[in-house]
Amino acid sequence: MTTSGVRVRIAPSPTGEPHVGTAYIALFNYLFAKKHGGEFILRIEDTDATRSTREFEDKVLEALRWCGLEWKEGPDVGGPYGPYRQSDRKDMYQPYAQDLLDKGHAFRCFCTPERLDKMREEQRAAGKAPGYDGLCLRYSAEEVTAKMEAGETSVIRMKIPTEGACEFNDGVYGDVSIPWSSVDMQVLIKADGMPTYHMANVIDDHLMKITHVARGEEWLASVPKHILLYRYFGWQEPKFMHLSLMRNADKSKLSKRKNPTSISYYSALGYLPEALMNFLGLFFIQIAEGEELLSMDELAEKFDPEALSKAGAIFDIQKLDWLNGRWLREKLSPDDFLARTFEWASENQRLTEGLKLAQSRISKLGELPNLAGFLLANDVGLTPASFGGLKTSPAETLEIINTVQADFEKMPEWTVESIDQELRAVADKLGKKLRVVTPPLFIAMSGSQRSLPLFDSMALLGRSVVRQRLKIAATVMASLVGAEK
Repeated sequence: MTTSGVRVRIAPSPTGEPHVGTAYIALFNYLFAKKHGGEFILRIEDTDATRSTREFEDKVLEALRWCGLEWKEGPDVGGPYGPYRQSDRKDMYQPYAQDLLDKGHAFRCFCTPERLDKMREEQRAAGKAPGYDGLCLRYSAEEVTAKMEAGETSVIRMKIPTEGACEFNDGVYGDVSIPWSSVDMQVLIKADGMPTYHMANVIDDHLMKITHVARGEEWLASVPKHILLYRYFGWQEPKFMHLSLMRNADKSKLSKRKNPTSISYYSALGYLPEALMNFLGLFFIQIAEGEELLSMDELAEKFDPEALSKAGAIFDIQKLDWLNGRWLREKLSPDDFLARTFEWASENQRLTEGLKLAQSRISKLGELPNLAGFLLANDVGLTPASFGGLKTSPAETLEIINTVQADFEKMPEWTVESIDQELRAVADKLGKKLRVVTPPLFIAMSGSQRSLPLFDSMALLGRSVVRQRLKIAATVMASLVGAEK
């Protein structure tokens, strides 16, 4: 594997809370660059305009910085190959799309979403993998021009060979062969003029002189599309490396539906970034027992991209807890420990703003831990008894929690005002007064029916902690509802 002039990148999409899987892929690229004296670049892939937000972009940058990662080029620091945000590069992709059309490597597709949905439905019913059927390939140049002049909406799709296979060497999987018959005629430019991930990804990697692309194994099946685009453009493709997905202990894919996955969740609970990076970095190195406690420099020194495993990387929370405890006890001086503790408690202004909210609700300072301690707690100790005394039945309480949880996932912003509006909308949806909806949520957040103002508390706790506390509350209430049946 050639490593001269190494340039690698992490290219997250700002469509939600930054995932530990993003940190996992970012760390691999960072260590790879560090190992080979190369450069690590950050690019924001926001081609999904409906879900991408600047708030989530800021959170991505904040989370990766918290992890201790530094990038040579990016949307916040600039660089010679910018802009580093795809939405700012929108006009750069059109000439390349036109080049593909001119050379006959791509075509305009005028199929409506309704036709495509029906086509896929029929393919599935026939036991076939859904894929574009090539209808618009049959249009002559004159017919395409007429449709364009008539104002018909179109996308640009890439042409795919009909015979043979795409063969390539992956840095983890070795020699790979994927039949062209299993590769779909990918949309490259959407109807709104924005490129899809596949188009922008290839062009940006080429223009930014990326030499090695390390990403999750879920992208392995997309490599033929990417290699084909490199060939259509006459460019040298980078070396691909597809890392095993992070998995739960039961080998299922790590997802927020099962376990907390947001970097901000682990930050809020008091994990040290060095411990989290240490934990993730152990997936990329070979060590003997007793050598687990490693700094970033030590991880880079032992890093061996040639010895990566295809087995899933198990996100073992108990091992992370063990490592974090060792970092707290063995790597921090007493003064460092105090400084880190105050820094953690002050994150997102939880401590200062929480104390201000508590001021009007206490008669003596000794009441503060019971009233505001939930803002810093890992677990508020919810049990079925916690929800006793509510005016709503267990089934109604569970419905409130589940509805709030689902609606919170769709919120683009996380502020006191947006939480207020969302909970009022939930009350309207459920046909209940707001004062009926909020008590179960007070308990879910604080473990108590007497607490700080709910909307402010949720804003201070942060989206990822609120999500997990609602999930725990739902589990507790579901057991109660089940016991009543």
